[in-house]
Amino acid sequence: MDDVASIPPARLRAMPSWLINHAAITANRLTDRALAGTGSRRYHFAMLAALDEYGPSSQAALGRCTAIDRSDVAAAVNLIVERGFARRGPDPADGRRNIVTITAAGREHLEELAVLLDQAQGELLRTLSPAESTAVTGLLSRVVDDH
Repeated sequence: MDDVASIPPARLRAMPSWLINHAAITANRLTDRALAGTGSRRYHFAMLAALDEYGPSSQAALGRCTAIDRSDVAAAVNLIVERGFARRGPDPADGRRNIVTITAAGREHLEELAVLLDQAQGELLRTLSPAESTAVTGLLSRVVDDH
């Protein structure tokens, strides 16, 4: 058994949930490595991308659209605000909540992170052709969108 211990059993390799989980572990490792020298993490990229695409947003909405746990949203927003990548201020329509807005420095940082993450995506899917990579991304998007 020790000779084959590194080969997952066929029953596991036939389970999409097992495969997706192991692909996610690899993807997270590659992403963390790509961002290591930037002082940013995956959730900082996600927040900056959301602010860039959707515009100013409440912290709660940022958490929902990026699937970041609400207990982590405030700390992540604090960091991007401290680094000058976003600004936070009271919502003129509801003073009880804050609105977060991306800054020019935030857009620049977002583009720097995007280049690094594009390289990590390429490394993750390096055994696939461009058409296969597009197909995998499309199929995974459908699965995520359905749940």
